[in-house]
Amino acid sequence: MTKQLNRSNFPGPNYPEKIIQFGEGNFLRAFIDWIIDNLNQKTDFNSGVTIIRPIDTHQPSINEQDGLYTTIVRGLNEQGDTIATPRIIYSVNREILIYQDYQLYLKCAENPDLEFIFSNTTEAGIAFSDKDKATDTPPTTFPAKLTCFLYHRFEFFTGKRDKGLIIIPCELIDYNGERLKELVLEYANLWQLGDSFITWINESNTFCSTLVDRIVTGYPKDETTQIEQQLGYQDQFLDTAEYFYLFVIQGPNWLKQKLNLNQVDLNILVVDDIKPYKERKVGILNGAHTAMVPIAYLAGLRTVGQCMDNPKIETFVKNLLIQEVIPTLSLDQGQLKQFADEVLKRFKNPFIKHELMSISLNSLTKFKTRLLPQLLTYSKQFNQPPKYISFALAALIAFYRGEYQGQTIPLTDNEHLLAKFNQWHPLYQNDVKTLVTNILKMTEHWGIDLNHIAGLNDLVTEYLENILSHDIKDYIPNH
Repeated sequence: MTKQLNRSNFPGPNYPEKIIQFGEGNFLRAFIDWIIDNLNQKTDFNSGVTIIRPIDTHQPSINEQDGLYTTIVRGLNEQGDTIATPRIIYSVNREILIYQDYQLYLKCAENPDLEFIFSNTTEAGIAFSDKDKATDTPPTTFPAKLTCFLYHRFEFFTGKRDKGLIIIPCELIDYNGERLKELVLEYANLWQLGDSFITWINESNTFCSTLVDRIVTGYPKDETTQIEQQLGYQDQFLDTAEYFYLFVIQGPNWLKQKLNLNQVDLNILVVDDIKPYKERKVGILNGAHTAMVPIAYLAGLRTVGQCMDNPKIETFVKNLLIQEVIPTLSLDQGQLKQFADEVLKRFKNPFIKHELMSISLNSLTKFKTRLLPQLLTYSKQFNQPPKYISFALAALIAFYRGEYQGQTIPLTDNEHLLAKFNQWHPLYQNDVKTLVTNILKMTEHWGIDLNHIAGLNDLVTEYLENILSHDIKDYIPNH
């Protein structure tokens, strides 16, 4: 009979509770808890995690396995071979279900050794509700729950300055730490928790904004039996992820020492401002996705992996990044090229089945945030529009027709934008120039009239006419 993963069958290190984590999902377990487990093993970090489940669900608790689970990191090695590295994670001690045991949750705030709070409650989690009350058990929003926790700690330790915490949210919103702190202070004011508590929040606690990057593919339900046979035990909390990871924390310099980053080589950066790293990720990783999707989809491809197996698409993406995106970014060019190489390697990961249609959601808005800054900067720097980004824009316009060569394209975007394209549908056949002019002058969407960029209208029109009247595969630029 196969053993169950738990601390009786698989004894290992126990670490004192120094970390509270809001969120029990796959991402945090294959990112934060995996990082903490590495820090514990390779340094004297010596920190255990208590997970707080921030929503009221009746899914199984990791307490059933004494906090243990397996992370399997999978991808390509330097030689291009597929490899998978399993690791039993010992950093998690327990999980508290806040809706079932609110007092046990507050009791954690009384721990004098507590140092860190991490979170990932999704983008919607960092929110405010004036209906939340300090007496709720618990209040609904994550910032309200956090405020109650911090206030309980403040009162228990009578406002001692050395009992503040380092709070590191991982939600995917800009400057998440600053936003979370704003909402905690908003609740402190709403609930009239007092000036001394507000001073303690400001002076004794450190809120850090972050940039997180790792594709976590989660529970491998189609492979569970095979994986458990290979591992030799049962694990209902298996978690799979890609090899690449990056954790950028905007915080004080002393945080590097606090995290023992001088003792171990992990891809964790503590920086003064995450903005250039955010621009790098958005421009290179997300920008490559957004440029690739309409071109590849119109060419008959359906996944990112297929794109990387197609020499024309792979060359297009490489050239777009090297020639047009990287020259517009502020970080060191060598560092940017290394990141771009890493991104292309990640795209080839055979364990990640990334559907183009899932990436295509709200593509017009994604083009604005991910590629328009590069289009504008490049045009200004070189006095001409970037040909690869312009071709991607032309392909996007063709994509938004909703059909190509007799095949329907299931578009998902803002209804107002889709209605405009539907209204312009006849122009695809009889007046492409006017269609491009109309789209480039959507100032309410782009923020400016793109017709003012010299040469852009003519180039996009030429590309779009070729895409619509021929096979897109014959016109993809590759030099």
